[in-house]
Amino acid sequence: MTPTVADVARAVLHDNPQVRITAYDGSELGSADAPIGVHVATPRGLSYILTAPGELGLARAYVAGDLVLTGVHPGDPYEALARLRDTMRLRIPSPREALPLVRGLGWERLKPPPPPPEEAIPPWRRAVQGLRHSRTRDQEAVQHHYDVSNAFYEWVLGPSMTYTCAVFEKPDESLETAQANKYELVARKLALRPGMRLLDVGCGWGGMVRHAAREHGVKALGVTLSRQQAEWAQAAIEREGLGDLAQVRHLDYRDAPREQFDAVSSIGLTEHIGVRNYPRYFAALRDRLKPGGRLLNHTITRIDNKAATKFGRFIERYVFPDAELAGPGRVLGEIHDVGLEVQHEENLRPHYALTLTGWSRNLVAHWDECVADVGVGVARVWGLYMAAARLGFERNELQLHQYLATRTTSRGESGYPLRPDF
Repeated sequence: MTPTVADVARAVLHDNPQVRITAYDGSELGSADAPIGVHVATPRGLSYILTAPGELGLARAYVAGDLVLTGVHPGDPYEALARLRDTMRLRIPSPREALPLVRGLGWERLKPPPPPPEEAIPPWRRAVQGLRHSRTRDQEAVQHHYDVSNAFYEWVLGPSMTYTCAVFEKPDESLETAQANKYELVARKLALRPGMRLLDVGCGWGGMVRHAAREHGVKALGVTLSRQQAEWAQAAIEREGLGDLAQVRHLDYRDAPREQFDAVSSIGLTEHIGVRNYPRYFAALRDRLKPGGRLLNHTITRIDNKAATKFGRFIERYVFPDAELAGPGRVLGEIHDVGLEVQHEENLRPHYALTLTGWSRNLVAHWDECVADVGVGVARVWGLYMAAARLGFERNELQLHQYLATRTTSRGESGYPLRPDF
């Protein structure tokens, strides 16, 4: 008797799943009343799953449309991911179990299909772009994720065009208000005042730069490796009449002006520079600060200093090529090791879960526009990635830390008050 896709599912699951599993061959497994379903729609989808077991194979099948999650919108498959995480326990079948299944399904099922076009090339093939975190390779990694489409980001991020964790005063606060809260929190931590000079590295679409100029009269410079971001940000600066105070340049942070700034902000860049490069990175930010100046470093972290720094295969191939995360203590220690003094630190983990919920809601609301603009595969990547990230922050598998540091002089003068002034 020819084995079915449902037979494969039985072989790799410890228990009957609390989702409905169906397949192109008509086989099925699980309760018909389950609110969430997983449909393997094509033989290619099964090949993706068999030839790259785990998250990469499943992601390939999902992005290609060969695996469909039912009961959820593709712009926000959070409920499906949560149920799968909570109820499905995988096991490795014995050779005695696996061999008849593969033989019956056909050995061609073990021939890897070409990955979906949305997938970045594997890290070992990126060597032609230079060493990890060389200027050229970082430029390529940024283009893969950030140069998708400014219109797409406008639909997903909302009017603030802010792609970093917001700060919520209450859970039902609007995303726009929460993003303004975040920028104001950074401004207060940096003690920004009229006439000061701010450098914002990895500035995205210039949200912090414009906030500092508009709300605090600060002369602000932002730098980003994304040309599309820089063009959008500079146009926004001109529209808002901030050209005399604010500027965004298409520039690597390593090439930012070495003039002495009163404050430096880094909001969401640390994830992209590589853990091995932390000493050079924080030294570069230190060297751009005046004595007594302040640095605000805002970054996603692991939950401890023992976890692996590299992302999983789905994030590495589809979302953030070459990105890495360290534990919160590692980041703090590296800041201190270049001669900066950390004065304050806080964890905004629940805020990022709320931020991702808002972005997912926007993607669902503008699904048709997003698909028309960037294609259904890219839209599926974003829905899957944001739902998975939300789950990670909710369950304390990821954290978001802000570190406030000063360039304290050799005489111990930091300019920082006895108690926080924000």
